[in-house]
Amino acid sequence: MANAVTPSTMTDGQIDKAVDVLRSKLRKHREELPSDAVQMVLGQDDLADELFKGFRARVDRVSSMIIRHVTVDRTRTAKGALDATGRTQYTDKGVVKAMPKGEGDEVEVCFFKIGTWVNDDQLEDEYALRGLIPADPFSLAAVSEADPAFADQYPNGTHWKDAKGRWCFAAFDRWNGERRVNVDRLDDDWNDRWWFAGLRK
Repeated sequence: MANAVTPSTMTDGQIDKAVDVLRSKLRKHREELPSDAVQMVLGQDDLADELFKGFRARVDRVSSMIIRHVTVDRTRTAKGALDATGRTQYTDKGVVKAMPKGEGDEVEVCFFKIGTWVNDDQLEDEYALRGLIPADPFSLAAVSEADPAFADQYPNGTHWKDAKGRWCFAAFDRWNGERRVNVDRLDDDWNDRWWFAGLRK
């Protein structure tokens, strides 16, 4: 079963931390901010609302993520990692052979859904907004190996650039009753059904 981040009430310690983060940023950039302009901004009634809106947007993006902890066998070949999922493979052999291997035997894979069409450059921005980097395909394959039904409900993928700077992808889903994995170069946008796999920076 998917493990979503459990919603809970913000603590006093977290409030203090949020204020400390803002205070530190303001002190770091104080030489860039003229005092007269700062005083005018401090007098604006909606300042707190605007600051809170940005903070809330970040919290909302993270609170809907699904977290999976998996063991990854980095000694396998790329083909071996895909074979271990037991899924029907639709792949470009060259792209599979050059899949980034990643690091770590134990990883936490974070899945998020954007809910709209997105190209790969835009997707990079979405990862950054959540403090994530794209999951390596070995880690993503390990999720499907550990829980073959996960991608039935949460079709998921990741992407990377090859040596020539071209976007490549690995995507796991169920289509027409078939559990499958696609690994290839990406020539089109991701549609709104996909969940994207990331690792914390």
